[in-house]
Amino acid sequence: MPPLVSEGLNLALYGMGTVFVFLTLLVLATMLMSWLVTHRETAAVVALPADSAGAKMAAITAAIHQHRNR
Repeated sequence: MPPLVSEGLNLALYGMGTVFVFLTLLVLATMLMSWLVTHRETAAVVALPADSAGAKMAAITAAIHQHRNR
């Protein structure tokens, strides 16, 4: 095999290997972050009072107030 073809194949294998390793690490990092977020959300769930018109109005008013103060 000519040396130029050998070097080309070697470069292609290193490049594809690097991309494969990077994408694998990216998928693992994404899965870890997803697990951490869902784990924190389930731990931070608080029991909400029963829906009533007053509670909804208070929540809407608080959200509007917080939005306007930003």
